[in-house]
Amino acid sequence: MVEATKLNSNKRFRLVGLGGTFDILHEGHKGLLRRALSVGLKVQIGLSSDRLVEQMKKNHDINRYDVRAKNLRQFLHDEEALERSEVIPIDDQYGTATTSIDLEALIVSRESLPGGERINEIRRQNGLPPLELIVVEMVLAEDGKPISARRIRSGVISATGKKTAKDSKQGA
Repeated sequence: MVEATKLNSNKRFRLVGLGGTFDILHEGHKGLLRRALSVGLKVQIGLSSDRLVEQMKKNHDINRYDVRAKNLRQFLHDEEALERSEVIPIDDQYGTATTSIDLEALIVSRESLPGGERINEIRRQNGLPPLELIVVEMVLAEDGKPISARRIRSGVISATGKKTAKDSKQGA
């Protein structure tokens, strides 16, 4: 029991949140998740529902919710953090972040920071304290561009950001 207390003594927040589609779990996603796990005793992950994904009208395929949730839980298991994490479906871009009284911080990428700021505006309107926004920089692939599921699906890079053979042929 002493060891568990020691492990948790460096956590700044009781509950940290983050959200996303997490289509193909790549190094950028893992960086966001690891940051959340490093600062929070518990982590709540809002995972875009199939309905929300449909509303996004992406121009590429996206795995079903059950596949994405399974992959997230496997990653959390591998990180020995499954027991202190919760994956919940969200049907809008804010999930529980605008209404949760327990949430203390939100992990965002530089790209999603405006959404985090909007969440804090809504929280203030609802009489809730703003969340601390913890910004994690985008993880870049070998080609210097951000790792994304769209680029992985198109075969330009791997989930770790390595250039693929398809990309090498295009550059030749």
